[in-house]
Amino acid sequence: MEQVERLKEIEKNITENPVCLYMKGSKLMPQCGFSAKVAHILDSIGIEYKDFDVLQDPLLRQDIKDFSNWPTLPQLFVNKEFIGGCDIVCELFESGELQKLLGVTA
Repeated sequence: MEQVERLKEIEKNITENPVCLYMKGSKLMPQCGFSAKVAHILDSIGIEYKDFDVLQDPLLRQDIKDFSNWPTLPQLFVNKEFIGGCDIVCELFESGELQKLLGVTA
């Protein structure tokens, strides 16, 4: 598969799934601390999300970075918008902005 096709697949994934997390490992078995932290935050909010394991495909691991123009993982997308990585998600969660963005009230 060419990169253009893979980037279209990423676009399709984030269009079809309101909340997407590209991460190392899965939400059930994260393979890095940053991915685990973001998955834990989303789980604690009680939001449903689709996880994509970049470790299963080295090309996907690079393609998602190219797609978002962001160098690190994990990467969170909400309603087709790139939100950020672990640090940004943590800051948004602590301020309550993530919950607002996800339509979740405390």
